[in-house]
Amino acid sequence: MAGLNGDPFLGIDDNIEKLQYNNNSKEVIDKEGLVVGIGEDSSNNKNNNQGGEKDMAGNSIHRSGSRPQLDLSKAEIQGNSEERDPTILLPNQTDDISHLALDIGGSLIKLVYFSRHEDQSVDDKRKKTVKERLGISNGNRRNFPILGGRLHFVKFETSKLNECLDFISSKQLHRGRIDSHHWNSEAPANENAVIKATGGGAYKFADLFKERLGVSIDKEDEMDCLVAGANFLLKAIRHEAFTHMEGHKEFVQIDHNDLFPYLLVNIGSGVSIIKVDGDGKFQRVSGTNVGGGTYWGLGRLLTKCNSFDELLELSQRGDNRTIDMLVGDIYGGMDYSKIGLSASTIASSFGKAISDKKELQDYRPEDISLSLLRMISYNIGQISYLNALRFGLKRIFFGGFFIRGHAYTMDTISFAVHFWSKGEAQAMFLRHEGFLGAVGAFMSYQKHGLDDLMVHHLVERFPMGAPYTGGKIHGPPLGDLNEKISWMEKFVLKGTEITAPVPMAPPGTTGLGGFEVPSSRGATLRSDASALNVGVLHLVPTLEVFPLLADPKMYEPNTIDLSDHKELEYWFTVLSEHLPDLVDKAVASEGGTDDAKRRGDAFARAFSAHLARLMEEPAAYGKLGLANLLELREECLREFQFLDAYRSIKQRENEASLAVLPDLLLELDHMDEETRLLTLIEGVLAANIFDWGSRACVDLYHKGTIIEIYRMSRNKMQRPWRVDDFDLFKERMLGSEGKKPRPHKRALLFVDNSGADIVLGMLPLARELLRCGTEVVLVANSLPALNDVTAMELPDIVAEAAKHCDILRRAAEAGGLLVDAMNNNTLDGSRGNSSSVPLMVVENGCGSPCIDLRQVSSELAAAAKHADLVILEGMGRALHTNFNARFKCEALKI
Repeated sequence: MAGLNGDPFLGIDDNIEKLQYNNNSKEVIDKEGLVVGIGEDSSNNKNNNQGGEKDMAGNSIHRSGSRPQLDLSKAEIQGNSEERDPTILLPNQTDDISHLALDIGGSLIKLVYFSRHEDQSVDDKRKKTVKERLGISNGNRRNFPILGGRLHFVKFETSKLNECLDFISSKQLHRGRIDSHHWNSEAPANENAVIKATGGGAYKFADLFKERLGVSIDKEDEMDCLVAGANFLLKAIRHEAFTHMEGHKEFVQIDHNDLFPYLLVNIGSGVSIIKVDGDGKFQRVSGTNVGGGTYWGLGRLLTKCNSFDELLELSQRGDNRTIDMLVGDIYGGMDYSKIGLSASTIASSFGKAISDKKELQDYRPEDISLSLLRMISYNIGQISYLNALRFGLKRIFFGGFFIRGHAYTMDTISFAVHFWSKGEAQAMFLRHEGFLGAVGAFMSYQKHGLDDLMVHHLVERFPMGAPYTGGKIHGPPLGDLNEKISWMEKFVLKGTEITAPVPMAPPGTTGLGGFEVPSSRGATLRSDASALNVGVLHLVPTLEVFPLLADPKMYEPNTIDLSDHKELEYWFTVLSEHLPDLVDKAVASEGGTDDAKRRGDAFARAFSAHLARLMEEPAAYGKLGLANLLELREECLREFQFLDAYRSIKQRENEASLAVLPDLLLELDHMDEETRLLTLIEGVLAANIFDWGSRACVDLYHKGTIIEIYRMSRNKMQRPWRVDDFDLFKERMLGSEGKKPRPHKRALLFVDNSGADIVLGMLPLARELLRCGTEVVLVANSLPALNDVTAMELPDIVAEAAKHCDILRRAAEAGGLLVDAMNNNTLDGSRGNSSSVPLMVVENGCGSPCIDLRQVSSELAAAAKHADLVILEGMGRALHTNFNARFKCEALKI
């Protein structure tokens, strides 16, 4: 990718079909470039988004009144990943929820359990004022304490049921008291305790559960649970479904409004084929007794393997040509092209064993395992397609623990469906493939006061154990971060000789993840180990789709395609080279203590392991974009309790920038309107250079003070810029031929860095909009990321700036920003000014240098309803993401 060498650019799109700066989009998205772009109303409605305010994520999933679910409002991905399946945070779950549900099959037990942590609310008068002004109501939906929690996913072999019972007992899931403070409580079990379970084992082992744990099994219908689990996952998780052909995984976005009908093929011990027409509307239309149990049973007899996973591992090293009879074996190595069969097509599974004069011991177990796997997979794929053809269905989802994210299995099924359908149908697989029944059973608990489940997008985070997943889970719960770091240190030394514990996240933290015994030996990872490596899943219904997106269904936040190996390699190099400096900053932010150094070392090891895993297999954690990669780094920092690595740097730079702000404002006020507008844009570009996420920008810090670098950079902003639509922006702001334009009603300014960027760049621009009579909403991160300013920090910065500027002071008072910072006392003793337009601050709902506008905070969504100008500033928010985003209103990208 060509470098920009610091060239600024400014672009405008005058309608949604035409974007002038898009011609060079690949070239201009550089790591050190500066961009400004403005877009006009793409919906021919420049005032607001009337008629388009329906929240894409606000459609409810209908739930039958006879099957109310657990409270999934405010759910999100967080905490511990104790399987190759994500943990689901349930922050609004009440404290009387039952904590466990199982799907006990003939081969495997799938367990879903709930753990809690307390929600920590902050008494923020600024947020209360903003909510009142924006008309956001907290509602009266709940009048009891709100607790948080996670859904965990664990599996056991049914033959090792006692291990499962020991696991439940050690975590006291049957006692109904699992949270971060009481996981080791000795409280007696409830004599009337009931556990929801589905599958044949719910009947077979009910007495054993009563004997060992003192709990009764409440048996849920297997098909009900299976379909309920699949419908929930397919509707609620953006990239739950994916295709897998010839080793290539591609994630599929399912429109929940166009989900039904579909065919669900559940491959457990046997196979059930279900036609799903809607929520609670389904019928089992077919099935076969040749399934996972067949593979395991025959495989065990033929290879002497002791486990299902061991059998799959064998297949990866197998060559089925030594056992299977191929078309080429029959036709002298030639294709049978007349009927479309290639020479490599299997004509008869195990067919060569007829003519070969060999005994069982003469065949390699690896070859037997692969031949058996393909025989069963092809069979299932063909039967599934024939049933899809029977009902006119093009969409077939495969689930069940037979698949296990195993590449050969998925490829074989996909080939069969593609072959028999002549490419008209495709096989799709589910990330939570084995847990459909367990999720459905868990959701069947009868609860009071539930709202309809709202469809919102999910945040996916990957804890430190993600690169090592693959084995069984057992061991005592991990009580704190210290034990977790100790495990990491031991793992580095001993590899797979130790047993991975199951961690418990303390309250108020995010991303404290769990991990398993690695399936690899030493530093080598299994070739398909990441197939279901989907991290920790946080369902967050409070996050909303940004209402001003022109077409949310077509919106893709990431600009840079990391499926391009060169791009991936470039960014991995950038992040790796930046890692030592980031660790130094993180350790310094915690006082440089021995504990901080130890955590810093663990963070570096964990993040490096993530990068190594993703470099080996980019799809390991799902669909990978640059925004995901950068957020992974921030989450990894938080995982090791580095909550704000650049805290002291931000404070220092804010103070230095605020000290020179009065002189800058005085300079701007002596300019005419046109000169001032150009200088303001040049100032934003110049100030945005102060970004600790860029190596080239960091080097500038050694060349002078903040104001010196700022003035030097501003003086270099010579037009024309790489993309330069300033003249169109000027005409919109200042008018032409003596005609004054209508001012914007409300502008949303997505701000970037602390220090010079916000103080000398965006605040003066916000001031100019306020001067024109436009309401201004500063949109900042909810959580720290690098040196980005946060919504919690902005009020104090604005309050300091307001001491030197009446425009900012009056607007900040009107917007409620001086409630705390100035103790309710205005400079002139008056209380607000009804004639002043407000300056407000809202949080964006994320903690990353980038932003996905499908996932913004509810207060930002509310602020957007009356906005007619969006300004995205910074590399992360305007280039690495959202460079190609279209809006219903005018949009400026800087």
